[in-house]
Amino acid sequence: MLVQTEHDIAPAAQPTVAVLGQRSRVAALPQHLPHGWLMRMVDGLDAVRPGELLVISGATVHDVGLARAVLPQATRVIALIDDWAAAELVSGVLTAGADVCVRGGHPGILAGHLVACRRRQLSDRWAAVDLTGA
Repeated sequence: MLVQTEHDIAPAAQPTVAVLGQRSRVAALPQHLPHGWLMRMVDGLDAVRPGELLVISGATVHDVGLARAVLPQATRVIALIDDWAAAELVSGVLTAGADVCVRGGHPGILAGHLVACRRRQLSDRWAAVDLTGA
């Protein structure tokens, strides 16, 4: 029987951004994503596919902690919060396991963070490859 480990789960072949939460905050995001990227709205964590980039729009510490507890490490968690959110929320979502915390604002800024998360996601995968054949 083959057992799949966290390290066996690869990033999605086609970069996909799954969005959970407030839809209005990300309405303009698709036009700022690189060509070929997909964005889809999800109603719950069970709809997030391994290797996707998850944006939790209107994120709370609880939301991020739950996502990190149930999703594989290959799934990047991006907390999108209000521009005026307290510093405690920023530190809380990062401590709870968000890969990045983005204060509201322009969708181009969020898109830039998503591209950076995708690059880290891919580099982590290649870092785990044993090229020695041992």
